[in-house]
Amino acid sequence: MAEFQWPWEYTFPPFFTLQTHDETRQQQLKVWSDLFLKYLKHTNQFLLGINDQNLPLFCNESIKRRLSSELILLILEHLQSTGHAAPLDKRRQEWQVYWYTLEEYGNMVYDWIQETGQTNSICTLYEIALGESTTQLDFHGVDEAVLLKALRLLEEKGKCELIEMDGSHGVKFF
Repeated sequence: MAEFQWPWEYTFPPFFTLQTHDETRQQQLKVWSDLFLKYLKHTNQFLLGINDQNLPLFCNESIKRRLSSELILLILEHLQSTGHAAPLDKRRQEWQVYWYTLEEYGNMVYDWIQETGQTNSICTLYEIALGESTTQLDFHGVDEAVLLKALRLLEEKGKCELIEMDGSHGVKFF
């Protein structure tokens, strides 16, 4: 795997401190949100804990700066407002982060199903997320919990039906 390319802002000390000017703060949250998504996709991660203080995403040792828990929470809440994250606990300490929105994941999977002529057939979540036929697709490698949420949205739209057997899931597409 290639080394992650940090944006120039990552070496700019004020970037790690919540800005007080509203427009600057909004831009800061947008840049941080984009950085979170790119970094997590690069490292193939879908879960973030606010207290993971040694994560390179939260801490730039070369300039001796780290994000505060409050700023991390603000960034995650910004990602939540755009459909890219959801808290996993009531205290909002553990988060699931989506590289794409759940709707985008669902649409990508459904488009693939239609393009490959798999409507009215049953697929496992493993086949969709990690199967050989999806290796070149943007949703390949998606966390099964994230995929399940995306498929539930498709199910609500009547495009598929989730099937549970022995603790694992399959899905039939229409």
